[in-house]
Amino acid sequence: MTIAIDCRMIEASGVGVYLRGCLPWFLNTDNDFLLFGNLKQLLSYDSFKNVNIINCNIKPFSIRELLFFPQKLVYQINKTDVYYSPFFNIPCGIRIPVFTTIHDIIFPDMPELFSKIGLAARMWFYRRAYKKSKKMFTVSQFSKSRIEYHLGKKNPVIVTHSAIQQMYLDYRNVKKNIHKKDIIIFIGNLKKHKGLDCLLDAFLLAIEEGLSYKLLIIGSNENLRTSNKNIIKKIKSIGSENISFTGFIRDETLMEHLAEASLLVQPSLYEGFCLPPLEAMALGTKALISDIPVLKEIYEDFPVAYFIAGDYIDLKEKIIELLLNKKASSPQLSYEQLSIYNFEKTASYILEELK
Repeated sequence: MTIAIDCRMIEASGVGVYLRGCLPWFLNTDNDFLLFGNLKQLLSYDSFKNVNIINCNIKPFSIRELLFFPQKLVYQINKTDVYYSPFFNIPCGIRIPVFTTIHDIIFPDMPELFSKIGLAARMWFYRRAYKKSKKMFTVSQFSKSRIEYHLGKKNPVIVTHSAIQQMYLDYRNVKKNIHKKDIIIFIGNLKKHKGLDCLLDAFLLAIEEGLSYKLLIIGSNENLRTSNKNIIKKIKSIGSENISFTGFIRDETLMEHLAEASLLVQPSLYEGFCLPPLEAMALGTKALISDIPVLKEIYEDFPVAYFIAGDYIDLKEKIIELLLNKKASSPQLSYEQLSIYNFEKTASYILEELK
């Protein structure tokens, strides 16, 4: 079987991690692959004899993708047996069976976060992917239920979880006795559903009560100027001596920060899966997460602590409790826990369906 895979988002956050995690397991099979995307980002896969790489820098969800996708590339794709996209964008002209992954369906679930035009455009892409896909994959039972609610149950929706990258497990095995710093970490963007607003309120209260830890926000801050004005005001009131941004960082630096932090806080109001708590625990760092349904599902069998989603008072109390309880040990995930989510399993599920 020859499989065409859209790799244009291989460096994106959630989608990119999912694709990078699955690709090695895909490629180490007796199938052949056509990978298209940024040539520089795909060079590491050029050593596989069963891989053909084609450069393509056309932006996903663009007019060019929908109406003017390169005919030479479309011709090459249609010579393969199946087409797989790790997201819900599909170029024009694809005539072979299509399989896609929808990580979440936040746009109709939280329409208040988007303009009417933006919501309508995204719903068009969702429905188009649902119509064109022979089967769809998603990363949690929660996301599956929401996809079926908004798009229907006619097409199969199959849960293929995201997972922790092998480099985190390798880092954990190599780095021993890491010294913990007085740092709380938040990983994510500044969009409202990530819950940073709630964390800032809780952190400010904790500081006023004597907490001497710093807050490190890992993620891009390029849209800070256009974000909610309340977030900007709160960040300024907390002060640069207590809070800082890293901007975009590579995986190696991210692992170092996660391993050295005393606590990861994930205050999300909505997620499709949410990897940071799993990555933090794998590196021996405590995780405090909101009690939204998807996180209760994903982390049911893991040593996480929960707070009431959106409740900054409860979040503040849980932060202080976890940080000041010196008897609480760092999480040590068992082999069984780490094997619940792994990309070998996810990739094998997807390949089986593609057959």
